[in-house]
Amino acid sequence: MTGAASITGVATAVYRFPTKQPEADGTLRWDATTAVTVTLSAGGQTGLGWTYSSPAAAAVIQDVLADAVRDRDAYDIPAGRSAMHRACRNLGTRGLVAQALSAMDIAWWDLKARLLHIPLGALMGRCRRDVPIYGSGGFTTLTDAQLAEQVAWWLSAGCTAMKIKIGESWGTRIDRDLDRVRRLREFAGDSVDLMVDANGGYSVGQARRVGAELDRLGVSWFEEPVSSDDTAGLATLKSALLCDVAAGEYAADVYDVRALLPVVDCLQLDVTRCGGYTGWLRGAALAQAHNLQVSAHCAPALHAPVAASIPNLRHVEWFADHARVEPLLVDGTPDVRGGAMHLDDRVGHGMRLSREAATWCIA
Repeated sequence: MTGAASITGVATAVYRFPTKQPEADGTLRWDATTAVTVTLSAGGQTGLGWTYSSPAAAAVIQDVLADAVRDRDAYDIPAGRSAMHRACRNLGTRGLVAQALSAMDIAWWDLKARLLHIPLGALMGRCRRDVPIYGSGGFTTLTDAQLAEQVAWWLSAGCTAMKIKIGESWGTRIDRDLDRVRRLREFAGDSVDLMVDANGGYSVGQARRVGAELDRLGVSWFEEPVSSDDTAGLATLKSALLCDVAAGEYAADVYDVRALLPVVDCLQLDVTRCGGYTGWLRGAALAQAHNLQVSAHCAPALHAPVAASIPNLRHVEWFADHARVEPLLVDGTPDVRGGAMHLDDRVGHGMRLSREAATWCIA
């Protein structure tokens, strides 16, 4: 270890990246992606983290979390993380607060690795250098031609699994949902694993009936067929369907993870929501204790080093919006080819804010 270092600075910024057109899944519409970044300073180095959230996450960082970490040992992530968690007691520690804490934790891991002059892979451990990805997007707002274009993009990246959104308009357009799955098979070919995400848009009965048809169509993954809060519903579907039932993208801590482990076939974890790299590693360890694989939800560039560090990884979601935004926000995103992100030995996670990102900075 190099000399002692304490956290001396906490800086935030907010970036808004408009989508090319309005987008939607089964239960939500949006027209932009907002990234909240945090930069931690110590010992002449800086660490970068971010979350996809509301600009209010930056206020949580500056108003609450910054005071909890200033002057703390920059090498002691567990103590700092505990201090941040305790400081948020009266705010609640899920949702927006968990997203703010996640960005801080990611920045702290990056900072520590840079202080040690090593890659995050050396700090976390590395089970693999190539991290498998799957193509994700397939918004309900896309035309067939636009979906075909997206599938061609995924194929060019070597993706062997692809996921689209279903559950359109809170499960009121099931015929179109299933027709779009058939179109996905047509565009992707017979060798690609098909995946769908209903974003909690169906009732249990709807999801069971839709899932039976998905099984006939050879779909391997049914994500959030019902709300991830409905663990009883997930359990019912897990026992009724052949396709894997997946959930976990909204898990904020180990208690959320614990509730999902008995009712999913694959656990999803999102490093920008579950407490950063620390929370993600804890969740992955719990999944391993239940013989479950983990799939990383969105934020592919941020997930690359931590996904490489666990033995029970299934894949990382190469989400269309984030795959587009990350190279605009930062320099140094991992190289994608042959259906995987390829890691190198750059210090930390290897990414820095791009100068061009200032174009989209709103705070």
